Parts: sequence; C-alpha cells; structure tokens
Amino acid sequence: RIPQVEMQQRAEQNARFDQNKAGGAGICGLLLLVLSCLVMIPFFPFAICASVKVVQEYERAVIFRLGRLVSGGAKGPGIFFVIPCTDEYRKIDIRTKSFDVPPQEILTRDSVTVAMDAVVYYRIFDATMAVANVENADGATRLLAQTTLRNMLGTRSLSEILTGRDHITHEMMEHLDNATDAWGIKVERIEIKDVRLPIQLQRAMAAEAEASREAKAKVIAAEGEMNASIKLKEAADVMSGSPNAMQLRYLQTLTTISAEKNSTIVFPLPIDMLSTAFKK
Repeated sequence: RIPQVEMQQRAEQNARFDQNKAGGAGICGLLLLVLSCLVMIPFFPFAICASVKVVQEYERAVIFRLGRLVSGGAKGPGIFFVIPCTDEYRKIDIRTKSFDVPPQEILTRDSVTVAMDAVVYYRIFDATMAVANVENADGATRLLAQTTLRNMLGTRSLSEILTGRDHITHEMMEHLDNATDAWGIKVERIEIKDVRLPIQLQRAMAAEAEASREAKAKVIAAEGEMNASIKLKEAADVMSGSPNAMQLRYLQTLTTISAEKNSTIVFPLPIDMLSTAFKK
C-alpha cells in the first residue's frame, strides 16, 4: 500500500509529465526526432542493438528525451527502447540500502559531550523523483541523517539518551522520512550503534554504580542477619519447651563434629546427667 504522501507526490509528478508532453519538444525537437529515425533506417540492425536496453528486477530506468522526462514514469523491469541520438537514461537501484552515520560529537542538554553513531536503512520508492528532484539522493540522505542525529540528541539529557534509544530512533526515523519524501526515498529503519562517553564520566558512573551495589549488598546482608536472628530465637523458644528436642539437637551436633577427619575423640555425656549436676 502506497502512503498518502507518496500518492500525492506521484500525482504531482505525473501532472508535470503531462504538462511537458502537452508542451512538446518544439519544432527543433521534432526535427531531431525525425532525423534520428531516418538515420536508424540504414543502420537498422545496429540501431536495434543500441536501442534495446534491459533493466533488472531491482532496477528502474529514468529516460530523458531532449532533456525532458518521458511520460509514463520510470521503465522496468525488463526490456525498453531508447532513441540513440535523442534519449538518455539513468538506472536507479530500488533495493534497500544502508550506510553508517559517522560518530557525532554532541553536547547534551545537561552539558555533557557524547559521541554517537548510527546505521540507516532506506530505499528509493520513486526513481523519477530521486533523479529529477535531487542531484545526489544517497549523499543528501547521508548528510541529512547526520544533522538530524545532532539536532535530536542536542535537546536531550544524558540519562534520556542512555535509557530512551528506541524513542530517539523512532522520532529520528519519522523526521528523516518526512524530509526525504520529496526525493522519492523511504527511510525504513534507524539503529543507534554505540554511545561513547568521556573517560572521566565513565569512571564516575562506574564508581557510582559500584557504591550503589555495595549499599544494596549491605542492606541485603543486614536483612539476612535479622531474619536469621528471628528464626534462631524462635528455634530456641521451641527447644526450651521440649527437653527431648534439645537432646536430639545435641546428638546431631556431635554427629556432625565426629564426621570431620580429626584425631580428637569426643565422649558425650547424657544431658540428664549434666542437668542433674547443674541443679545440685
């Protein structure tokens, strides 16, 4: 489905084609066309070879006849014919292309200098507009992508840049796509590759992150000790109310100690004997 903006631009382009066709090429143009056809007759086999052109599925040919765009838009894919003496044509690749935006030194809103680069994916949806409306569609798109990236990031703080990459790329794609519609170019996707910060700022952010992690670790350790103390108190209260549980715990501790490889022999005394001695 062609967007509404593209349809409107194509309609305007076709209107210009009809106007050029109605105006004609003038008497001189007609004479040149007739002369070219007369010259092609004696050299018919060679003229056919020079007139027949082929464009691939991913290409379109924009034809100029005596300096005017030929009505009907771009030709292709397949075979088309040109008049050798009066026609010129340019092949346009309509496949999706990509280019890297060089790292841009940008001063953010909070006065931090960052370097950011990106990659842009685009394609030509109207070969005629890409030839007639701009001198170098690829170069103009590259320069516009660099200035758009600088303008977009210059109005944001460092935290917004680091956390809002998706929003930045979406807004940048819309702005760049609207600007390149008149050139017959559709921007399909923009991705931010890397954000480079100054060394001092990286160290400061790393120290801040480390301090934050240490603080969280201390809080977690303190919470663990508090929970362990609460559970230990509850266990002591349960054991104090049950002498048999205390004796079983005592025997379990002796079993754990005896499992270790040591030369110490432990002779446990019954807890009842110790409790009787303590009472006396």
